[in-house]
Amino acid sequence: MREYHVAVTGCDSNSGTKDQPFRTISRAASLAMPGDRVIVHEGEYREWVKPAQGGTGSVSRITYEAAEGERVVIKGSERITSWEPVEGSVWKAVLPNSFFGTYNPYQEVLGGDWFIYPADNSLHTGDVYLNGKSFYEAKSLDEVKNPVIRTEGVNPPWMKHPEAILQPEDTVFQWYAETDRDTTVIYANFQGANPNEELTEINVRKCCFYPEKTGINYITVRGFEMAQAACPWTPPTADQPGLLGTNWSKGWIIENNRIHDARCSGISIGKEASTGHNLCTRTHRKPGYQYQMEAVFRARQIGWSKETIGSHVIRNNEIYDCGQNGIVGHMGCVFSEIAHNHIYNIAVKHEYFGYEIGGIKLHAAIDVQIHHNNIHNCTLGTWLDWQAQGTRVSKNLYYANDRDLMVEVTHGPYLVDNNIFASSYNFDNIAQGGAYLHNLCCGTMRREDVLDRSTPYHFPHTTEVAGTTVVYSGDDRIFQNIFLGGTVTYTEQSVHGTEGYNGHTNSLEEYINDVVSRGNGDLEQFKHVKQPVYIRGNAYLKGAKPYEREENTYVSDTDPAVRIVEEDGKTYLELNVEKGMLEIPAEVYGTEKLGMPRITEAPYENPDGTPIVFDTDYLGQARSGQPAAGPMEGLKEGMNRILVWGE
Repeated sequence: MREYHVAVTGCDSNSGTKDQPFRTISRAASLAMPGDRVIVHEGEYREWVKPAQGGTGSVSRITYEAAEGERVVIKGSERITSWEPVEGSVWKAVLPNSFFGTYNPYQEVLGGDWFIYPADNSLHTGDVYLNGKSFYEAKSLDEVKNPVIRTEGVNPPWMKHPEAILQPEDTVFQWYAETDRDTTVIYANFQGANPNEELTEINVRKCCFYPEKTGINYITVRGFEMAQAACPWTPPTADQPGLLGTNWSKGWIIENNRIHDARCSGISIGKEASTGHNLCTRTHRKPGYQYQMEAVFRARQIGWSKETIGSHVIRNNEIYDCGQNGIVGHMGCVFSEIAHNHIYNIAVKHEYFGYEIGGIKLHAAIDVQIHHNNIHNCTLGTWLDWQAQGTRVSKNLYYANDRDLMVEVTHGPYLVDNNIFASSYNFDNIAQGGAYLHNLCCGTMRREDVLDRSTPYHFPHTTEVAGTTVVYSGDDRIFQNIFLGGTVTYTEQSVHGTEGYNGHTNSLEEYINDVVSRGNGDLEQFKHVKQPVYIRGNAYLKGAKPYEREENTYVSDTDPAVRIVEEDGKTYLELNVEKGMLEIPAEVYGTEKLGMPRITEAPYENPDGTPIVFDTDYLGQARSGQPAAGPMEGLKEGMNRILVWGE
């Protein structure tokens, strides 16, 4: 085991000791072997760190860490001080293409599968920053000279409301680039600032910390600030590099970092290129859906399994101001833990739109545990797409998002428990086989079946495909939640509460009898029978409405006046509680009582196969044998104020 030191005062020809440190992290990364530590000292490092080796196991990993108490910043940008005035507040920088090496972000078009807007190849992976503030890319020099404030972004077509740009006043800071064979010219409107006297930076590198090779396992990345990378659009059918990422490996720990200003994705624990790379966009031979299905089977061919891929830990990070995702990953995310992260301001610039955007956006999140995160001011808080089997979303705080949680074309079992969903649009439930317990749900829910896309499900706790099927909708368990009503509806299907399940059977026996009564047949019988749902013990306030066959409910028109309050770096939940809400007949649920989803026939249990019991609340407090609805035990009649983030 060796210890390498890196400092801005060092030299790469040094020995790498504390007294003779290297100048670049990359130099240490070229030498580090299993069991070694790379300690980086105070300062700014403008480089792309590409680890050459990984560790051999959890006790012989390679660790990269900022020196204790020292601020270490890794940037994918370069500072430019050669700006020339053009007209008014517009300046230009003329750079040789050799400045960028083999990757010029001002030539690299932003796009790929499921990238919807703009469709004219007008956006690139480059960016310009003034004192850390990200600019907006314009389509012409004239737009840069005459910028117009932008106020709204593009929405999914099923949503009725516009998605507001979080800071519209910043949209007049615009840039545009022209390139030819030899030269890149970047024009930017600095709104009166002199870019040569301020900190002015441009994206240069695709990543800040990301191995070029796959299979670089068991690495720890701890305590850094990483920012300003020209990473590309990352759909599930493409290579998925992030500002920081694992590149199809196993056993990374990413902790205590600040990650921000990724052009697309902040942290990637996703797919690699050999299983498919934007083939729909490039060839138009098959739908993206089909290429994504093929990617799953191709991944199995190259060794996608619990033994070789995933099992990452991403914890205690601050992730913000990324254009597409805070955390992204298709298949490479399996068996991972994402916990205690603060994720905010994701995709709120609304420069572009596609169907792969979220604070956390995962495909095939098999046995992934997402817990104790604070996710707010995101276009979509968390999106679990395809194969969210064994996935658990637990004890997270969501608020001020355009949408909180979307689960799509998955068959369960998946768990959503003890969360605070405080945005006005909580769920897109485009799935089946979910269990929702002890959540506070302040907004609407949208539900849909998907009968034209058959997606995989797996043998429990493995990547082995057990079958594929469509989403019939339903087969959900909804126990002891609090639902709030309201007047805002965002889609044609929006409801407050569980009344959207009206018409569903409430037992598997009833469902089967209905199917059998339709006579002999096959697929067509199941398409016309609504799956059973299991709904009990919920509280419905402020006009929210229950499922028509629900038992043990509490219904009140009273407004509990729920508020999320940010004060002095802490976040509080405020709500007014009626006595009746505390007296709903309830029970402690666990693996046995939840049963199994009809399709997968797999239990709701821990990733190691042991039974699960929902016997603690959002704060970790033990639940009584008669637990309260919602995420908090110990609520009192009247106004309650609870610290839900920060210490």
